[in-house]
Amino acid sequence: MANTRKKTRVAAMGDIHVRVSDRGKWRECFQAVSEQADILLLCGDLTDTGQETEAQVLAEELSACSIPVVGVLGNHDYERDQQEAIVEVLVKNHMHLLDGESIIIHGVGFAGVKGFGGGFDRYMMPMFGETMNKQFVQESVNEALRLDQALVRLESGEETEIKKIAVLHYAPIKETVVGEPEEIFPFLGSSHLAEPLNRRQVTAAFHGHAHMGTLQGKTSEGIPVFNVAKAILKKAGYHLPFFIYEV
Repeated sequence: MANTRKKTRVAAMGDIHVRVSDRGKWRECFQAVSEQADILLLCGDLTDTGQETEAQVLAEELSACSIPVVGVLGNHDYERDQQEAIVEVLVKNHMHLLDGESIIIHGVGFAGVKGFGGGFDRYMMPMFGETMNKQFVQESVNEALRLDQALVRLESGEETEIKKIAVLHYAPIKETVVGEPEEIFPFLGSSHLAEPLNRRQVTAAFHGHAHMGTLQGKTSEGIPVFNVAKAILKKAGYHLPFFIYEV
């Protein structure tokens, strides 16, 4: 019997860095997203300097978006230790913010974490040396474990063979950060994040953070990974900085 399941159009974008002065700047973009997609993913760095007032502006702009919005925070959103206030503002305005959680929308499962650095492949930082270095690596491992647990919860739900999408800020593979200076690769993501993507056979993963990176790559198991940072999409010729992926 032919598969008659309707495809879900997922729009993804990251690193929008909303400022207090951005009122009115994003409404056209969010209106266009609503016309072209079924779900919007925001892959971190939602605010420019991590201020609650910036999140309030984003919430106002998102009122122009008529589709579900799912996202994660990025490093900029932690800059002023106002991340809890940022989450509260955005959740009150109907955004689904994931931090080790998962959600099913239109039959597609989304699992999200911010992620962290640590480096890639054989150049990953080891759990060795000073306590601060071990803590840095442990944070990366913890984020990968939380992503894995969120994906497991999707697998244990009532729906069978659900398509799974990972929403991140930091990169899970080196391929999508290529273009950045190699010296800062350890601060752009970690291969630890790729392990749950491969293990749980996600359909695709989206991230941001590396503004000078590369739009698309794959994990060692062939899982598509997309760097949807605004600067990347602009460089790739997107008039409005969102990427459409059909699931």
